[in-house]
Amino acid sequence: MSQTHFGFQQVDEREKARHVRGVFDSVASKYDVMNDLMSAGLHRVWKRYTVTVANPQPGDKVLDIAGGTGDLGLAFAPKVAPGGTVVHTDINEAMLREGRDRLLDQGLALPTLVCDAEQLPFPDGHFDIVTVAFGLRNMTHKELALKEMNRVLRPGGKLLVLEFSRVAPPLAKAYDWYSFNVLPRLGQLVAGDASSYRYLAESIRMHPDQETLRGMMKEAGFGHVDVHNLTAGVTALHVGLKC
Repeated sequence: MSQTHFGFQQVDEREKARHVRGVFDSVASKYDVMNDLMSAGLHRVWKRYTVTVANPQPGDKVLDIAGGTGDLGLAFAPKVAPGGTVVHTDINEAMLREGRDRLLDQGLALPTLVCDAEQLPFPDGHFDIVTVAFGLRNMTHKELALKEMNRVLRPGGKLLVLEFSRVAPPLAKAYDWYSFNVLPRLGQLVAGDASSYRYLAESIRMHPDQETLRGMMKEAGFGHVDVHNLTAGVTALHVGLKC
């Protein structure tokens, strides 16, 4: 029986997706509010930067994986118009419903489907841009997911992975204190769920650092990978170009 990590716990790798689904089922309705509180609104800046680096053009086909409540879909849709498409996906149905409803409230009806990033239901070379924001660290087999993202991109297409990463050493102690003391209490106060936000802090520590993830993306078939450290490495944007 193969084991993998769920935060700091070891679980049967066949069970990780169920555990992660439980976390996001619990927090879906408060997800946007908590993101604003946890990051002091910086997550919106990080996502805007991601869209700027992606440089979408009218007519582009964009796949947003782990699209959750739809921030990136909302940002990409007007930039690929006319003629382009943004496909909004997530493995978690509760998060996807929140995102779909939010997008509809904004007048956007995007193709929306539940799908697993490790088995994407799209043909080879279909997309110009693939994005995954704050979702890769929750995937059981990251290497398989990255290969799938590479597969569905056209030659010359871009993968943009925005994810929490390894913070600069001078800030590490303060960041750890905030992550393991403030975040769970905030989660309890706002979302009624401390354990899911404890998992968040743990999952960040278990996620590959900047250079390790760069190597994983190259191993998955990306010819060139740039790393943009944001907010002293609290997050990093990895940009992979498909050969």
